[in-house]
Amino acid sequence: MTPTLMRRLTAELFGTAILVTFGVGSVLAALTAGGGDLTYPGVGFIALGFAIAIAVAIYAFLAVSGAHINPAVTLALAVTKRFSWVEVAPYFLAQLVGATIGSLLLVASFGTRAVDFGGGATALGAGVSYGQGIVAEAVGTFLLMLAVMAVAVDKRAPKGWAGLIIGLAVAAAILVVGPLTGGSLNPARTFGPNLVQSVFGGQVEWSQFPLYILGPFIGSLAAAFAYDLIARPREVPEAEPRADDVSMSAEKDKKPDSDKEN
Repeated sequence: MTPTLMRRLTAELFGTAILVTFGVGSVLAALTAGGGDLTYPGVGFIALGFAIAIAVAIYAFLAVSGAHINPAVTLALAVTKRFSWVEVAPYFLAQLVGATIGSLLLVASFGTRAVDFGGGATALGAGVSYGQGIVAEAVGTFLLMLAVMAVAVDKRAPKGWAGLIIGLAVAAAILVVGPLTGGSLNPARTFGPNLVQSVFGGQVEWSQFPLYILGPFIGSLAAAFAYDLIARPREVPEAEPRADDVSMSAEKDKKPDSDKEN
């Protein structure tokens, strides 16, 4: 029985809230432990936090809503005809609300330090251009969506591995593009912290927000199309009977009825 739309939206809201609370929360934890400084080893700590949060959300809600927890994933599945366009907007809204709730929980937990440390909001690194940011986000999201297609969408995939593999794919992407863009890979993950930072008077780079939409959307669509082109299972035509099989069948039919009975 398919869960109701309300149950699926609730699952998306909770899943995205978990992603932000513990993924983005790991950013604030690393900054708190480092006295406001974030070194590259800290990026590894953050990548692990995101990997675990995503794995938990997927294992909890995959059977309910598909555990998209990312507008880029929802869009790619809709474009490749694996998800209803009618439900795209409600899923987007649930994901954005979930990310905002997750960010509010971080402010409630870390207090003013959450705002002082940027609320986990993403921004371009020093010397990184707008175009480079789009490419970096697209490349990182490509790896994420490729994992989604391989272990969550493809029916040939072994059961029970989706959360772990997708979480590790996100961790790998953050390790590479994190120093460039913050490694968002998810418009909702950027929107929630940005909105909460704005509400509490923190500094927000809203002018950069479009790149955190374009990059993930481009990367997810490219991965979905690439997977369908390269790895999607083809229909296997029924084998035509061989010539010797046909001749043997014909000879059998020619035998006298008495022989057939024997």
